[in-house]
Amino acid sequence: MSNKPIIGITMGDPASIGPEIAIKALTEEKIYEICRPVLVGDAATFNHIINKLGLGVSINAIESIAEAKFEFGRPDVYDLRNVDLDKLEFGVVSAMAGDAAFRSVAKVIELAMNGDIDATVTGPLNKKSMNEAGHHYAGHTEIYADFTGTKKYAMLLVEDHMKVIHVSTHVSLRQACDLVKKDRIVEVVELLHNGLISLGEQNLKIGIAGLNPHAGDSGLFGTEDDEEILPAVQEALRLGYDVEGPVPADTMFSKAATGYYGGVVAMYHDQGHIPFKLSGFKWNPEKKQMDSVKGVNITMGLPIIRTSVDHGTAFEIAGKGIASADAMILAIESAVQLAHHKSMVTV
Repeated sequence: MSNKPIIGITMGDPASIGPEIAIKALTEEKIYEICRPVLVGDAATFNHIINKLGLGVSINAIESIAEAKFEFGRPDVYDLRNVDLDKLEFGVVSAMAGDAAFRSVAKVIELAMNGDIDATVTGPLNKKSMNEAGHHYAGHTEIYADFTGTKKYAMLLVEDHMKVIHVSTHVSLRQACDLVKKDRIVEVVELLHNGLISLGEQNLKIGIAGLNPHAGDSGLFGTEDDEEILPAVQEALRLGYDVEGPVPADTMFSKAATGYYGGVVAMYHDQGHIPFKLSGFKWNPEKKQMDSVKGVNITMGLPIIRTSVDHGTAFEIAGKGIASADAMILAIESAVQLAHHKSMVTV
């Protein structure tokens, strides 16, 4: 048991599907076969969702990692006692829920930075709830960067053949265009290359997307591709990376879906997220619910490991028992793989 990494898993926004998918993931015995999971959040909230949905497990509330038992069927919860159940409403934005979600993230970062756990996995939080609580961050990535003092980082999305890293994420489209710069692109290529190795990917060929339609078409549709992206590709090749680009985004992602690239670089949030979610999110029109919500979000460049589900709070189905834990399970599995790789590198 001691060979298995300890994985801290946040509950996400308590009014969301976060607690549900975290508990559902830990009802899978295979999770305990690969790691020692610890939920971080409010024990009463987890008990509430267990009883509401009849999930058939019982909580072991703890105040330190040393108290964790790591027993299948009795998940450990690092209890922060930060949710007022009398005020909690599923699917409703509130400062109380936002504060609880934020404090769960802050605690799991603290535990990882102190070496009490080997990796962190985050459930979905609601940015509006969090900001109403006075925590003014664009999302998890920015919280982790701030709390760990990290300056160079990037969001990597992972699902089967599709591995996508971003030059920019939570900024306006106008600002995203301005952030397409040679040095940043080279930096992101390095982060992606290292991430692919950490994930055990054999194919290290990297596609780099163009910003404009047809990658600018020799300046007809914008100059950023020729002035910033092409020089970045040339510099990455000089540094020894196997890169190709700038490739028109519509062409690049269709090739990425076949496994032609080990990973790809998107220039901005939606350029990468839309094809990624088309690949991993499957809607069942007959059941009128998602059959699968697969995708992992990994923050590259941090001194600690952070993976996450790559979907939102799904307030519309919170508390109904129909949320899929697929992404949470994949996020935990990815965290375990990254933890093993890190331990091998540091030995």
